[in-house]
Amino acid sequence: MELFEMLGFSEQGWGSALLLATLLTVALTLCGLLVGSVFGALVAAAKLSPRRGLRSVGELYSTVFRGIPELLVIYLFYFGGSTLITAIGQWFGAEGFIATPPFLVGALAVGMISGSYQAEVYRGAYLAVSQGELEAARAIGMPTLMLARRILMPQIFRLSLPGLGNVWQMSLKDSALISVTGLAELMRTTQIAAGSTRQYFTFYIVGGILYLLLTGMSNQVFGRAERHMGKSQRRNFAAGN
Repeated sequence: MELFEMLGFSEQGWGSALLLATLLTVALTLCGLLVGSVFGALVAAAKLSPRRGLRSVGELYSTVFRGIPELLVIYLFYFGGSTLITAIGQWFGAEGFIATPPFLVGALAVGMISGSYQAEVYRGAYLAVSQGELEAARAIGMPTLMLARRILMPQIFRLSLPGLGNVWQMSLKDSALISVTGLAELMRTTQIAAGSTRQYFTFYIVGGILYLLLTGMSNQVFGRAERHMGKSQRRNFAAGN
């Protein structure tokens, strides 16, 4: 089979499957990043809390999900979760093994792993915010919610962008590990195509190129976002002067 025919969009080609797998990889990574942003914000708040108990919980979360290999986390979530759901189902009278949805498990696993890194990004961004601005806002009687919405959150988001770009790239690569659950994302589809055609070198090279394209486009998106936030900050500063 010719190379262009194998990678084409005909019935014999793998182009459509690879394209859908690439979109699924992006969707999985995006969902994982959103899940991680929730956990990351909560953990960052816990680690910044004056209460020792909350700080200990935040440190424990970061230690566990940054210390355990990502593949082990996915195994625990997928197989452990299926075992737990099956046990609960049998308790209610269900029969047979109940498997957890691979996409859901993948998004949750990637999200909780990225959350441990996002927590440090948000914590560092919060500490970098000028305390003088916060004190000035409190001095004029600005309500807490307004202070957070107009001063704190925009600056945390702007300062977090470079770190979040790195977390996104890490999550994009971690999504390849979800292939062990059978989800037909880019890595899994590349493996199937290579095994079906015996063209291992060709399809693994194509898979690598697709990952590099995703990485390059992601860099462009985050770069533009950083420049846009930088311009907004300079305009606000100029208006304030």
